[in-house]
Amino acid sequence: MKKGFLIIVVIVAILIAQGGFYVVNEAEQAIVTQFGKPVGAVSYPGLHFKIPFIQDVTRFEKRILKWDGDPNQIPTKDKKFIWVDTTARWRITDPLLFLKTVATERGAQSRLDDIIDSVVRDAVSGHLLVELVRGGDYKAREDERFEVDGVQILPEDMVGRDEILSGILAEASTSTPEYGIELIDVQFKRLNYVEQVRVRVYERMINERKKVAAQYRSEGEGEKLEILGKMQRELKEISSKAYRKVLETRGAADAEAAAIYADAYNQDKDFYTFLRTMESYKKTVNSKGKLIISTDSEYFKYLKSAQ
Repeated sequence: MKKGFLIIVVIVAILIAQGGFYVVNEAEQAIVTQFGKPVGAVSYPGLHFKIPFIQDVTRFEKRILKWDGDPNQIPTKDKKFIWVDTTARWRITDPLLFLKTVATERGAQSRLDDIIDSVVRDAVSGHLLVELVRGGDYKAREDERFEVDGVQILPEDMVGRDEILSGILAEASTSTPEYGIELIDVQFKRLNYVEQVRVRVYERMINERKKVAAQYRSEGEGEKLEILGKMQRELKEISSKAYRKVLETRGAADAEAAAIYADAYNQDKDFYTFLRTMESYKKTVNSKGKLIISTDSEYFKYLKSAQ
C-alpha cells in the first residue's frame, strides 16, 4: 500500500516538475498567463517556475526583428511615379503591452505595415526624386535648379536621403510604443521608376549620351582641323626658312665664286681671258658643228694663234 502511494507521489511530482518548470534563454522574454490573463513577465534568462495546468508561458523574441513592406507605387513631389521598397528593424520592448495589443509577431508586422507605409508615402510624395536618391555627401552644381508647379527650388533648400529616412523613423516611432514596440531603423531597399517612366528615362539617357558623344566628336574634329592647320603653317614656315637659307647659301657661294674669279682675273688677265675663251669654244664648237666668224674677230684670235 505504501509502495503504491509512493509511486503515485513520484508520478505527481514528475508531472508537476514537467508542467511547472520552464527555461527562458538569452534571446527570449516571456509572459506568464493564468486562464488567459497575464500575471507576470520574465525578461531574464534561466530556470523559472509556474503553476502547472493553470498557468501558461508565452514567449517573445528579445532580438532585433525584421520588417519588409510590399513595394508601393508612389508619386514624388515633382510628379514622378516610382516604386518604393522599404525595410525596417524593430524589437519588442514591453512584452506585456505587446501581448495585450497585437498578441503575435504576425499581428505586429500587420500593424507596422499600416504605420510605416503611410509615413513613407507621405515622405516620398512630399519630396523631390533627387532628394530621395542623393546622399549626404552630394555636391550640387552652381547652376542646378528645380521647379515644381512654377516654383523654383534651390539646392540649399533641399534635403538628402538620410534626412528623409531620419524623418520617417522619427514620425513612425511615435506610433509604435503603444504596442510595446521600438522601431530601430527604416531604410529604402529600392527606388526605381515605374515601367512606363523607366522606358522614357532610358531613352532620354541614351539621347543625352548621343548628344554628348556628338559634342565630343565635333570638338575632336575642331581640334583636328586646328592641329592640321597649325601643322601646315609650321610646315610652310619651315619650308620658307629652308628656302631662304638655300638662297642665302647660294648667294654667298656665288659671291665667293665671283670673288675668286675676280681675284684670278686680276692676277693674270690674259690667262683668264684665254681660259674663258677656251671654255666657250668647248661649249659652242663640237666635232660635227660649224662655226662661221670673221677673221678680225676677237673670238678668232686664239684659234688663229693656235695655228
